[in-house]
Amino acid sequence: MKRGQILGILALLLVCAVTVIPAMAENVNVTTTHDIATDYYNLAEYALASGNYTTAIALYDQALGSNTTMIKLDGGLLYVYQDKSYAQIKMGNYTDAIATLDAGLAVYPTDENLWNNKGYAQYNLGNYADAVTSYDQALASDANFTTALINKGDALEKMSNYQDAVTAYKAALASNPGNTAATTKLAGAEKAAASAPPITLIILAVVVIIVAAGVAYYVTKKTPAGGKTAEEPDKKTGKKKK
Repeated sequence: MKRGQILGILALLLVCAVTVIPAMAENVNVTTTHDIATDYYNLAEYALASGNYTTAIALYDQALGSNTTMIKLDGGLLYVYQDKSYAQIKMGNYTDAIATLDAGLAVYPTDENLWNNKGYAQYNLGNYADAVTSYDQALASDANFTTALINKGDALEKMSNYQDAVTAYKAALASNPGNTAATTKLAGAEKAAASAPPITLIILAVVVIIVAAGVAYYVTKKTPAGGKTAEEPDKKTGKKKK
């Protein structure tokens, strides 16, 4: 075989290699890195940043309704739940937000942000004790989570538990010294705690009220209206003899 023929064959092989390899690489990218759930999530993030919460929620739902295998692998699925609940909270849909957060916690049971958001939604529904429980779950994952500590203090104040609220605000300041919100709320809680009667007096007052109510009920039952003691009915039914 002549030298020219050999060079021609080599050139042909080189052309084939150049044209085939990029095509294979493109196919690999399409099948392994493209993720429709991620596409919906990215669109939802744009809508959320623009304040279009209704659109954002619909797009997050589209993401969750797609195959979430790949978005879960890179951690994006967690943010779908977090950000969808944030949009629902911003719209005042607290019950729907709790449902979203519960779904997220089923997948990420120790995520402090999901627990904090759930506590915030519960707080806005007036479920302060449940909110404290959720904040405690968040703090179990991150004891220095300043936002959860402040939020816990707020819920405790709503329950008139000022001493524990003071403790929560102090912990928030310890985790984030100089935090303006924690400083302001701590001052208010300390003032409320100082003016509130001691818990022992409250318990004593409750006991006195219960006892007084019991005595009043007993007296009322024994003494009918009019203040006179009820007379025994005459046991004799016959007429008296003259």
